Amino acid sequence: MYEYLVGLVTYVSPFYIVLEVAGVGYKLQLANPFRLQVSTTKPQKVYVFQAIRDNDMTLFGFTSLAEKQLFEKLLKVSGIGPKSALAILANNDHAGLINAIQGDDIGYLTKFPGVGKKTAQQIALDLKGKLGDLATTGTLAGQQQIELPADEGNDYLTESLAALQALGYKATEIKRIRPALKEFTADSTDAYLSEALRLLMKR
Repeated sequence: MYEYLVGLVTYVSPFYIVLEVAGVGYKLQLANPFRLQVSTTKPQKVYVFQAIRDNDMTLFGFTSLAEKQLFEKLLKVSGIGPKSALAILANNDHAGLINAIQGDDIGYLTKFPGVGKKTAQQIALDLKGKLGDLATTGTLAGQQQIELPADEGNDYLTESLAALQALGYKATEIKRIRPALKEFTADSTDAYLSEALRLLMKR
């Protein structure tokens, strides 16, 4: 129904953003909401996928058409739902993801939350050789509550940890990389989240 929306980002959280279009606020779930920033003057284009299940309707947002297309391809894999697909796309290394699929790198694919060996094998089986038609315009950037200690004085780190739990990573996984993140220095939540995902993929 929707291809994309253009509007002002009025709210960003670890779980979703609100995009105001012509006076209407759309709640969009993104793989990494912190790629976008709140602005009252700069309109943003966000590609949209609408999912309808039973009595629930959810809008998923993407920063490029290629990212949206990759999400749609992942949804066609048996065992992959929207939450798992978002968790996979949250990692900035989308080229690494595509290479893993093309090369049957099951170990790489099982590092994502909610992806076991069987599902990883299914991803490779279903998508190998089928990712060459992703849009060339734009780039690939590639909910359970978990009690995690707040990091006083570092809102970026605290928000990135909350974003990880929204993506489905286990508390033990998040706590394992937290010490390394505390040593990391950056000036945005997006940077902290990108580093966290990089550390998680090294396990």
